[in-house]
Order: sequence, then structure tokens, then C-alpha cells
Amino acid sequence: MPEHAPLSRDRVLRAAVDIADEGGIAAVTIRAVAERLGVKPMSLYHHVPHKEAILDGIVDAVFAEIELPLDEPDWRAALRHRAHSARTVLGRHSWAIALMESRTHPGPATLHHHDAVLGILSRAGFPYALAGHAYSLLDSYVYGFALTEAALPFAPQDVEIAVGDHLAAFPAGAYPHLAEFATHHVLQPGYAYGSEFDYGLELILETLATRLAGTTRP
Repeated sequence: MPEHAPLSRDRVLRAAVDIADEGGIAAVTIRAVAERLGVKPMSLYHHVPHKEAILDGIVDAVFAEIELPLDEPDWRAALRHRAHSARTVLGRHSWAIALMESRTHPGPATLHHHDAVLGILSRAGFPYALAGHAYSLLDSYVYGFALTEAALPFAPQDVEIAVGDHLAAFPAGAYPHLAEFATHHVLQPGYAYGSEFDYGLELILETLATRLAGTTRP
């Protein structure tokens, strides 16, 4: 963005997202955002009244990056698409995982996103209670998986080396079940932790389909 671009709420929030991506949410301060933009901290208050407004805004910005579920008859395909997009976005902004549902003043992108997901469930015939269960379950799974991926102490391509090093550091026979699991699953050709996401997601969608078949609206 050109340096002479006028200061705006959008520029403030984009700078805050960049700072969070680089240093985590604790690095996002009024002063840090102002320094990133080359302005005085007081200049920001014309666009965001306080730090909480910045946090509200950057969480909404993350929701805006997540693709909405496709408006199609197959609700499972729609939710699968949305889950994959959410995982990808949270992989870019892992700091957001703990904040996604914490804001007391959700923005328009957040509300639109929630409304779209509930709309998919409603059109599929989910009773209100089951829709609530489904949404909570799906988000808990997606957020939890993204959090686990972000916390892994090694890159996905280094899993074989990392697991091998861990096993070699333990006394022989100390953890037999872990050793067997690693040998016959994790260390097999083509293994990738990320592939666990699809397995778990399909299991959830299949279970929800079974529950939906046995219920009636509302």
C-alpha cells in the first residue's frame, strides 16, 4: 500500500492483523499499530476508539476470509467446504483461534458467517436444537484441529524425523503402545497429520446425517 494512502479503519485493522500474524495477539497494541503505520497513537482513535475495538475488528476480518458455505442442496458438501476454508484461514492466523467466539461486539462478517451456516442447516431440515449441536460440534472440531496443528513442534514434512528422534530418546519398551502406533501408522509412507482432519470431519458429518434422519422439525 502506498505510504501516502490516507489512514482508515481498514488500514488500521490490516496493520493489526499483520502484527498478530508476526508476533501473536499480545503484540497488538495501539502503539505497535501506530508505529507500523508511521503515525502517532492518537491518530488511531479517529478510527478505532480503543484496543478492544481493534480486537473486534481483526476477528471480524478473519471471519471475512473464511469462505461461506456453498449455497447448494448437499448440506454436507457445503459444510465440508466451509470447514476446509476455516482450517486454512486459521492456519494463517492461529492467534485468532482463541478469540473467534470471545468478542461481545461481533462485526458484520462474523454475523453474516454464522447466519449463512445456520441457513444451510435450516434448509437441510435440522431442528433448531440439532442445528445448535451441529454448529457447536463442527466449530469445536475445526478450531481444535487448527489449534493442534499450530502447536505441533515440527513441520508436517519433518514428522518422520521428529517422531523417530522422540522414540530413540525413550528407553526400549518404556512406551510399547506409542512405539507400535508410530511404527504401524505415523511412520508409514505417505502419512500426514493433516489427513486426520478429513477423517474426523467425515465422521462428524455422517453422524449428523444419521441424527437428522431420525428427527423432525422444529
